[in-house]
Amino acid sequence: MAMSLAGKKIAILATDGFEQAELMDPRTALDHAGATTEVIAPKTGEIMGWDMKDWGDSVEVDRTLDQAKAQDYDALVLPGGVMNPDYLRMDPKAVNFVKEFVATGKPVAAICHGPWTLIEAGVVKGKTLTSWPSLKTDLKNAGANWVDKEVVTDGQFISSRKPDDLPAFNNAIIEAVGSGMRMKRAS
Repeated sequence: MAMSLAGKKIAILATDGFEQAELMDPRTALDHAGATTEVIAPKTGEIMGWDMKDWGDSVEVDRTLDQAKAQDYDALVLPGGVMNPDYLRMDPKAVNFVKEFVATGKPVAAICHGPWTLIEAGVVKGKTLTSWPSLKTDLKNAGANWVDKEVVTDGQFISSRKPDDLPAFNNAIIEAVGSGMRMKRAS
């Protein structure tokens, strides 16, 4: 029997240029598991996805960063794409939301270029993560241990490399949220 995430609320932080599969696929998997997902973005309205080599579909923004509170969610998903995390890491409200969420000890899942926002938030030191290969040096310079694996779970952090890893990434998120995973806050 599949794990039920009924009553769980998941934040998906994204903006224009998110890799379409890396937002839509986890959202669908989490919704099917019974969770409520909310897309959080710096702006209201819709954000436009990037589908491999061109613009893709847009998704409705459920809450802006001004409206969202980290403590209201059971997990945070950070989709990749190159543009999306590059914009988010330059947005002080997005970086602050990530810092506040990490402080809750609840699961944080980042795929592809998604860890850029974690690096900017200063929360990867001493953690083992994976990512799109071009982030290897960025993660190492931020004090993380980078590995080339389909999915890596280290404490509250779940990371994957690319869209091909989505099945393992989605399963790891569902397992972490379903088990009520919560790490002790670092001192």
